[in-house]
Amino acid sequence: MTCAVTGSSPMPTHPDFPFRPDHVAAEALAAAEAGASIIHVHVRDRETGDPSQALEDYREVVGLIRAKNNEVILNVTTGPGCTWMQGDEDPAVCGPGTLMFTAERRLEHILDLRPDMCTLDICTMQLWGGVAINLDPMITKMGHMIQDAGVLPEIECFEAGDFVFADDLMAKGAIPKHVPFTFVLGTKYGLPATSEAMLYARNQIPRGARFTGFGVSRHSMPMAAQSMLLGGNIRVGFEDTIYLRRGQMAANNADMVRWAVEMVDRMGGDIASAGETRAMLGLKQ
Repeated sequence: MTCAVTGSSPMPTHPDFPFRPDHVAAEALAAAEAGASIIHVHVRDRETGDPSQALEDYREVVGLIRAKNNEVILNVTTGPGCTWMQGDEDPAVCGPGTLMFTAERRLEHILDLRPDMCTLDICTMQLWGGVAINLDPMITKMGHMIQDAGVLPEIECFEAGDFVFADDLMAKGAIPKHVPFTFVLGTKYGLPATSEAMLYARNQIPRGARFTGFGVSRHSMPMAAQSMLLGGNIRVGFEDTIYLRRGQMAANNADMVRWAVEMVDRMGGDIASAGETRAMLGLKQ
């Protein structure tokens, strides 16, 4: 089970939503104690809660987690730095809100911290009010840099074309043959949060590949259940939703993890420990 504790979207209305480094780390540790074997890490500005790309924020969050838990797997984002917003006056010129980084800047914290894993978004699509741009030269370079750093990438697929792109990246060695996949279901212009879309996504990846399927907003728990039924892993957390079900807000990330653990148990499944997950993914123990 992965727990994504804070994300980079605008902060929802929640009395205890984590954004300060110490709070994000505390939520991660509590989620691990509740049963999550992987923590997906984003960071935010400690004063405003806005998404942060500051190396010192990543260092602080990762350091606080590692000071108390060396076993849980840290899966750190590389998503920031691919957002392009169209300008109002000249459509060929980017507008306010554009955030485009070089490969080196997008991976600065990964090369510094060398976490167990990092996400690698490979979509180019309408997203977050603009366009997420992840073209072949950039992703190929990032894929090689991640592997050279000894970090396992996790390929995030938002729409159908991503699977073809992943095949091409794998064929030229830009991503490893044993790379795990994550299916992001329920974004407005991406794969819908349906059983059919989850099955389609599962059928596009190499046979035997590890995958995690999750849904955003109200689709979080239903898509977690669907992923499990198809032989995949699950993800929950405040990055995706703050609700356990309609009208029932989770108190914290650990609350969501416990809810998911009970759901898996009632469906006859088992939750892998961090050590078991490391073995499954071929990570060092």
